[in-house]
Amino acid sequence: MGIAVLSLLRKIVSVGRVAEPAPPRPEPAAADPAQRIRTLRGSAQVRCVDAGSCNGCEIEIGQAFGPVYDAERYGARIVASPRHADVLLVTGPVTRNMAEPLRRTYQAAAQPRVVVAVGDCAIDCGEFAGAYGVEGAVADVVPVDLAVPGCPPAPDQIVAALRRVTGR
Repeated sequence: MGIAVLSLLRKIVSVGRVAEPAPPRPEPAAADPAQRIRTLRGSAQVRCVDAGSCNGCEIEIGQAFGPVYDAERYGARIVASPRHADVLLVTGPVTRNMAEPLRRTYQAAAQPRVVVAVGDCAIDCGEFAGAYGVEGAVADVVPVDLAVPGCPPAPDQIVAALRRVTGR
């Protein structure tokens, strides 16, 4: 091996893992309204759906799956098709143009499926409540199992919701 390769290997060993340490395991809710969440133990295939957001929540979701927070180590993996998804991460208030595509995405997802409303806008329309182009909150269009409040929610809150789904 070359000197450069040995130097690089020494640096990798000395630095170690760069990801944040795992937060404590979330406590199960006393009265969990979604029985379906208990059925997804182990791993979850996640499809992100932007139903009309400002893109703030998508940035935080990207950070949650990035190298620092690393949601994949808890069994959550992003997939490109709703047909491969167990979990739908929905952001933003549902606009009139996205209501039907969201319903179709929900129907295309594998059962049992879990819907996670990410951000205040997905939960109660946030700043966009009452706007002409807004159909309503995510729960007005498809059933919601978990909600992650915040504008935008922090990546560790998103990871905690996914950990609750996977049970890890």
